[in-house]
Amino acid sequence: MCDKKTRHIVELKLRNPQPGVVKDDGTTYNLGGELNPSLLNLKHLHHLDLSLNNFGGQTIPEFFGSLEKLRYLNLSGAAFGGYVPPNLGNLSNLHYLDLNTNFYASQEGDLKWITNLSSLQYLNLGGVNLSSTSDNWLQIIGTMPCLSELHLPSCGLSVLHQTPSSVNFSSLRVLDLSNNGFNSSLPNWLFELQKLEYLDLNSNNLGGNFPAEFSNMTSLQMLDLSENSFIPGQIPISLGYLCNLKTLVLSNNSLIGEVTEFFDVLSMCNNSSLETLDLARNQLGGFLPSSLGHFKKLKHLQLWENSFVGSIPDSIGNLSSLVEFYLTDNRMNGTIPESLGKLSELVALDISENSWTGVVSEAHFFNLTSLKDMVIAKFSLSPDLTLFFNVSPGWIPPFKLEFLKLRSCQVGPKFPGWLRNQDQLSTVVLRNTKISDTIPEWFLELGLSLDELDLGYNQLSGRIPNSLKFRPLSKVLLHRNCFQAPLPLWSANVSELYLNNNLFFGPIPTDIGEKMSLLMVIDISNNSLTGAIPSSIGNLTTLLSLIVSNNYLSGRTPEVWDNLPFLLYLDMSNNCLSGKIPSSIGSLSYLRFLMLSDNRLSGKIPTALQNCSNMGTLDFGNNELTGKIPEWFGERIPTLLILRLRSNFFHGDIPDELCNLSGLHILDLAENNLSGSIPPCVGNLKGMAMDLQSVRYEGQLWVATKGTEYFYTTSVLYLVNSIDLSSNRLGGEVPDLRNLSRLVTLNLSRNHLTGKIPESIGSLLRLESLDLSRNQLSGLIPPSMAASTFLAHLDLSYNNLTGEIPTSNQFQTFNDPSIYEGNPGLCGVPLPTKCSGDDGEVPPSPTGRKQETEGADRKEQMGLYISAALGFIVGFWGVCGTLVIKNSWRLAYFQFVNNMKERIIILVSVVLARLRGLINPRG
Repeated sequence: MCDKKTRHIVELKLRNPQPGVVKDDGTTYNLGGELNPSLLNLKHLHHLDLSLNNFGGQTIPEFFGSLEKLRYLNLSGAAFGGYVPPNLGNLSNLHYLDLNTNFYASQEGDLKWITNLSSLQYLNLGGVNLSSTSDNWLQIIGTMPCLSELHLPSCGLSVLHQTPSSVNFSSLRVLDLSNNGFNSSLPNWLFELQKLEYLDLNSNNLGGNFPAEFSNMTSLQMLDLSENSFIPGQIPISLGYLCNLKTLVLSNNSLIGEVTEFFDVLSMCNNSSLETLDLARNQLGGFLPSSLGHFKKLKHLQLWENSFVGSIPDSIGNLSSLVEFYLTDNRMNGTIPESLGKLSELVALDISENSWTGVVSEAHFFNLTSLKDMVIAKFSLSPDLTLFFNVSPGWIPPFKLEFLKLRSCQVGPKFPGWLRNQDQLSTVVLRNTKISDTIPEWFLELGLSLDELDLGYNQLSGRIPNSLKFRPLSKVLLHRNCFQAPLPLWSANVSELYLNNNLFFGPIPTDIGEKMSLLMVIDISNNSLTGAIPSSIGNLTTLLSLIVSNNYLSGRTPEVWDNLPFLLYLDMSNNCLSGKIPSSIGSLSYLRFLMLSDNRLSGKIPTALQNCSNMGTLDFGNNELTGKIPEWFGERIPTLLILRLRSNFFHGDIPDELCNLSGLHILDLAENNLSGSIPPCVGNLKGMAMDLQSVRYEGQLWVATKGTEYFYTTSVLYLVNSIDLSSNRLGGEVPDLRNLSRLVTLNLSRNHLTGKIPESIGSLLRLESLDLSRNQLSGLIPPSMAASTFLAHLDLSYNNLTGEIPTSNQFQTFNDPSIYEGNPGLCGVPLPTKCSGDDGEVPPSPTGRKQETEGADRKEQMGLYISAALGFIVGFWGVCGTLVIKNSWRLAYFQFVNNMKERIIILVSVVLARLRGLINPRG
């Protein structure tokens, strides 16, 4: 722009009008390149705007400091880097300086050059690294009396002085100090800024009580104190006196208590100006007051992630300007009022994750003509639903939805007919809504272009809606229904496909990798699929998760895994796959979950798997694998949390290197041919001694515990800590496991363990299942085991244990004799064998008991010898002696023997003759 009189160029506005837009030829609207000093020839220039361009990180030219007549300089978002040149302080006429969002820029030295800009009214250094001036920034900038707007967001400041020596912000109307590192309470000087209209302190670490002094800032129109998680206490009632307040954002703090008094006071303002109220992510509770309906200008109401209870007040219908209403993740347990249907300006409604009751009818939507987004959902998949949709089959809604999520509320049994005119939908979620129907033809003919289709957890059958159009990177979730058909192909734009837990049959389409090349997630588990896994899977180069478990797939797994570099989750368990584990799986460097259990895989574990150094879960159980357990599990895969190799043919020792797996919390090597002793270092597995709640991960697993197998899902698997080494050939003693403080299941049964049960086993206070049966353990049952009060399953049968069974604490519940059977030396309840002393005598000590036993054994041996000698004498001489002495008895005895011999010969001859007649019959 030129001066109308002198024709000199006075303004140069080169702001990018379309930032981020890419033209058809691949170029953008950004200016860039070198800035030439020839700009100095524009000696009358007072306005320069180069904002929202891309200068590639080059430094702000120092010659800018020579543009002496500049009053306006805007370099925001132009990707300058390096240091801010201090000679900008020469621009003494500058009124407006904006260097915002040049994230590579920083300030070298202090900010004293700014003090030369005595006429400056607007200063924005957002994103400029000012950490080197953190101690004195306020004293320097506070000397600028004309400053009306100060923006210093994300500047790395850490000190917010409470009582600076000199601060003159008498003209300040806007103050933005958001996203810094202040770790203090709000300073007193802040409440002296009587003209302040806009105050943004969000995303700091501000603490202390919520100051009541805000009531003095009567000009305040915007207050944002969000994401200061250390601001505790209730919302002060004094905030309710700020009648000019248009925006109040207090989300992500630690606010507690009820909001009734605050709303009541704020509602007394004549013609309240409040347009945005955000109290989300606090700990506020109680009922929502009816005074909420007094804020007629309120457009945005966000109350999500608190603890509000009860019903939505009927007065909600008075908020005639309301555009957004978010009440998700509270404890609301009442009804949804019909007055909600009066909100004609409402565009977005999200009241999900509450326990609503009652009926939703057509009256609830009577005048919601602007509604685009509706979410009434509950994550829980409980079959007991408490919210029911009751609208007539022919009802035509007054709105045209784009985003619909109804989850865990009853919409069925029929597919909702009121969707017949909803032809602008991009997201359709009707999960767990008790629909027992087919998908109607009219729904398929709406011409929708979807981002997400979720009809899971219903009883849908019939035609599969794979003819629908989908946008790029869309989701299809039809899991847990009753669809019965060959597995269909879907739009090439689908990236996530969940068809698990249906009745699909036949092979996986051989061309799935070509026809659906954008797939990132495939879950077709729990169907009746047959045939081989197609090699075209290797074309899905962006695949993250492949789950084909619980089908009837057969053949060898294809060697295509080196084409899937981003695969995280691979589950092919419970099929009929055979052959060796493909070595190409070792190329999956990001793989976190590998489940190949319950197949017919054979051979050794390929050494290439040691390249999967990020593995968290490895399950090869119930196969026909052989060889030794690799030592490199503990050396090359330090992230292993679950190792399950049960029911194979592994042999050799348990490698000590497994003890290097610091996060391991499920170790299952049962039902193999392992020998040697249990490594003592097993007692140092840290994963079974620390709280893994922070290590949340996806996964599900069968775990043997309490005498049976339980299926644990993602929500609880991380809590399971188990060691199962049963049914091997392990010997030696039970190691000291006292450090495994969170161990829940220990099964060492059916081995050859010897020695005593360690006394330290009683320190495993969280132990719920202990099986040491069918070993060769000896000695007493440690009385310390009575301290394991969580112990619910115990089996010590078929060992060589002796002494009295403990009777205190948890042992009082173990009244099944089979727990202790096969231990002849045990006595006491519940066995029928009583211990000496049960009839009033004092039970002998273990030493005395041993001496008595040895004495009794010697007496029994002597008696045995005497009885044998007497038996021999009586038996031999009682018969033979009589025959020798008495001649008539001797003759009669030998005559009897001779007659018996002749009878036997005749009988044998007759039998042989008859047999010959049967073999060669006559005539």
